[in-house]
Amino acid sequence: MEEFATLPDLASRALGGGVVHADDEFFAAADHLVLPQPPVFAPRTFDHKGQVYDGWETRRRRAPGHDTAIVRLGAPGVIRGVDIDTAFFTGNYPPHAAIDGLAVEGYPDPADLLAAEWTPLVPRSPLQGDSRNLFAVTDPRRFTHVRLTIFPDGGVARLRVHGTSVPDPRLLPEVFDVAALAYGARITGCSNMFYGHPGHMLMPGLAQHMGDGWETSRRRDDANDWVTVALAAPAEIALADLDTTHFKGNAPGWATLRGSEDGQEWFELLPRVALRPDTPHRFPIGVGRVATHVRLDIFPDGGMARLRLHGRPVAGYLEDQFRRHTDGP
Repeated sequence: MEEFATLPDLASRALGGGVVHADDEFFAAADHLVLPQPPVFAPRTFDHKGQVYDGWETRRRRAPGHDTAIVRLGAPGVIRGVDIDTAFFTGNYPPHAAIDGLAVEGYPDPADLLAAEWTPLVPRSPLQGDSRNLFAVTDPRRFTHVRLTIFPDGGVARLRVHGTSVPDPRLLPEVFDVAALAYGARITGCSNMFYGHPGHMLMPGLAQHMGDGWETSRRRDDANDWVTVALAAPAEIALADLDTTHFKGNAPGWATLRGSEDGQEWFELLPRVALRPDTPHRFPIGVGRVATHVRLDIFPDGGMARLRLHGRPVAGYLEDQFRRHTDGP
């Protein structure tokens, strides 16, 4: 598996991604491309147009050409790779596909996007059916949209656009959740993720169920579980939100938070506090030190739905990051 596939899916509906244009979706809607859930398939399930597919499927072409779908990224950023997943499409997948990128401000309509000058990210490349087709991307610039072109027609279950979010600092408040994946925060280490990946804690919105969080296996020793987060920007943390929603018989008993200026040496942000099951906990933080990383320790194990760390970023940091990956101010 390519290393980029462990990065967040910037196109995911869970981050606000959406399909804004598709040439054709006769057999199955293009909106399926950005669903966060893995595709599913029920054999011999037919509607009035044929077998039901959890993906985007166009009609059979009888003339030269291709089909396209344009996706607005939920988190604009630098794309490190794409996954064109043809799961369950066997005799009806596209033999080739290409990916292009676009960076625009505001909220362009489909006509504007169709007329725009796109940047090639993945050239026309062969696909395998019923497979994850992974392609690395090397362009270091920030993109807001991607265009999937399939040759000549067929079905794609999911389009994953893996990368690092680069938010526009002009669109952020002075104090925000610097642990949010949508703004560029990321997991850098974890002791255990047997039941759920810690990246779920950094997702937007409330957890929908127990599987939509970080959960460790049961410890049978005297140690504890932990996770480290690289913040979206160096910041002074003012408020921490430790949310155990949905974790009832498996919430941690206690937790601590520590900060770091380099991800190695740690200082206390929140001393050991008791946690309640199925409860959002909010704690003021008054340490007055800037952190680039935060470490959450839970005692001894269990599940956390969300981790929010509200803070004020260091002046100029986000602006510098934005300029590095764009041609803007």
